[in-house]
Amino acid sequence: MAVSSSSFSPRVFNAYSSFECRPDPDFSGAPIGDKPRVSCSRRVTASSLYAGGVSTRGLSSLIFRFPPNFVRQLSIKARRNCSNIGVAQIVAASWSNGPASDSPSPAAAAAAAAVTVNDDVTNVEDCTDNRSVQIGGSDNSATSFLRSDGSITVHAGERLGRGIVTDAITTPVVNTSAYFFKKTQELIDFKEKRHTSFEYGRYGNPTTVVAEEKISALEGAESTLIMASGMCASTVMLMALVPAGGHMVTTTDCYRKTRIFIENFLPKMGISVTVIDPADVDGLEAALNKNKVSLFFTESPTNPFLRCVDIERVSKLCHSKGALVCIDGTFATPLNQKALALGADLVLHSATKFIGGHNDVLAGCISGPEKLITEIRTLHHILGGTLNPVSCPYLNLDQVILHCLSCFCLNVHAYFNAAYLIIRGMKTLHLRVKQQNSTALRMAKVLEAHPRVRRVYYPGLPSHPEHEIAKQQMTGFGGVVSFEVDGDLMTTSKFVDALRIPYIAPSFGGCESIVDQPAIMSYWDLSQAERRKYGIEDNLVRFSFGVEDFQDLKADVQQALDSI
Repeated sequence: MAVSSSSFSPRVFNAYSSFECRPDPDFSGAPIGDKPRVSCSRRVTASSLYAGGVSTRGLSSLIFRFPPNFVRQLSIKARRNCSNIGVAQIVAASWSNGPASDSPSPAAAAAAAAVTVNDDVTNVEDCTDNRSVQIGGSDNSATSFLRSDGSITVHAGERLGRGIVTDAITTPVVNTSAYFFKKTQELIDFKEKRHTSFEYGRYGNPTTVVAEEKISALEGAESTLIMASGMCASTVMLMALVPAGGHMVTTTDCYRKTRIFIENFLPKMGISVTVIDPADVDGLEAALNKNKVSLFFTESPTNPFLRCVDIERVSKLCHSKGALVCIDGTFATPLNQKALALGADLVLHSATKFIGGHNDVLAGCISGPEKLITEIRTLHHILGGTLNPVSCPYLNLDQVILHCLSCFCLNVHAYFNAAYLIIRGMKTLHLRVKQQNSTALRMAKVLEAHPRVRRVYYPGLPSHPEHEIAKQQMTGFGGVVSFEVDGDLMTTSKFVDALRIPYIAPSFGGCESIVDQPAIMSYWDLSQAERRKYGIEDNLVRFSFGVEDFQDLKADVQQALDSI
C-alpha cells in the first residue's frame, strides 16, 4: 500500500466502481437466471461515505493504491463474515480505540470502502442471513462415497454436510462465548430437548464441530471430542473412565507428562496403576487377573522409542476381562493406523502434531463410540479445557487490519480460531504424511548404516522389536525416527547444533523438521541415573522429519554426523 502527500478526498476511491454485497446463498434449486439479484440495503459509493457522516479530518497525506479488484474482494470477505464480527465493527473499534480524534486510521479508512453505510450509522445488519445456524451436525454418510483417506481429510464434515449455513468453500470461524434464545419458550424447549443449541461456548462451537466430524470420519468413529491439547484429552479421559479406587494399566515408554499425571496425580484419587513393557502381553494378562482393571491406556507407537502394541490382541484380552482400551495414536496418525478398526474402544491424538501439521496450533482429540465420548464430554464441560484461541501476532487492531488488507481479507478471526487451523491442516494431512513416511523410512535406513550411529528406533526397520506387529497394523510407519549417536551428551549436542535444516524444539509432526535431545529437552531435571531408569541415554536423538526434500535432509544429517 503506497502513501503520498496528497490529501484524502472522495477521488481516492474513484478508480473503483460502486459495489453491492453479493446475494445470500440460495438453496431453492431454481435456475440462477430465474431469480432476481439480491443485494444489501444500498449501494456504496465514495460520495455516500461522506453523506453517511464518515469524517476525513486529519487524514492528509493518504492515497491508497489497491489492485483493480480490491473493492470486490473486500466486499465479498465482508459479506461472508458479517455474521461473525463485521467490517463495520472493525472500523468502529479502530476509531474508538484511537486517539481523541474523529479521524480513522489508514486501515480503517480503507476498510470503510467495503461497508454498507446508512444515513446514521455504519451497519452490516442487512447483510446477515436470517436463517438459524444449523448445529445438528453434518451427516458423514454424505461423504461415504469417498474411498480414500486423502479425500476424507479434505471433504468430511464440510462438503454436502456442513452444519453452518454458508456458501464459503472454507468453514467460517464462529467466535462467540454464548448463544442466545429468541424467547423464554425457546430456552425451555432447549432444556427439554426439543430445540438444539450450544448454549455456551464451553459446550460447543459450529467450527469446532466441523473439526470433530472430520476426525470422526477419518477414524471411523461415532463421535469425536476435541479439546485444548493432547494432555487435556488424556487427563479428562482418564478421570472420566477410571473410577475412584479403580485400577488401570499403562506402558513404560510414553510421553513424560502423561506418566507424571498417572504416577503422581491418579493415586490422589485412589487409583492404582500397573506399568508394563509395551510387548509384555503376559504382564497385561496378569494385571487383568489380579485387579479389577477399568482401562488399558498406551501409545502405539510410543514416545520416544516408537514401540508398538499389538492392538488387536490386547483389545481382545482386555475386553474378555471387562476393561476398556484407549490407544494414543499421535505418532501413527489416523492415516497410518486405524486403532478402532483393530479393536480399541478409543483413540486419542495430540492434534497439535501431525493432524494440525503446521506447528501453529494446540489441540487434542479423542474418538470412539457415542456412549463413551458422551461420558468424557460431560466431565469436559465441567472442567473446561475448551479449544482455546491462539495468540495474535499483532499488537493492536490497526496492525491486524493493515495486515488483513494486504492479504485482501478482513477475516480477522482466521488469526485466532484453533479449530479453523485444525480443519485447514487436515486438508493436506495425507500429502504431508505420505512424504514424511517416505522420508523417515529412507532416513532410518541411512542412519542405521552410518558408522557414527549406534542404534536406530523405527518400526519400519526389520531391526525394530515390533516390526512384524507394525507391518500388520500400520500402512506407514510415521515421520519420527529416534536414534543413538556414537558419543556422549556433549558429542550428541554437537551433532544437533551442526544440523542446518531442523529446528531444536519439543514438538513433532509439522511441515518443518524438528530435532531434540530428550535427555536435555524432556529429562534435564533428572540425574543421569534417573534418566536411565526410563531408558533415556544422553546420546538419544528424536528427529521429526518434515516435508522438506529428502536429499536435502540426507545431506544435512550426513554433514552433521561427519562434524563429530
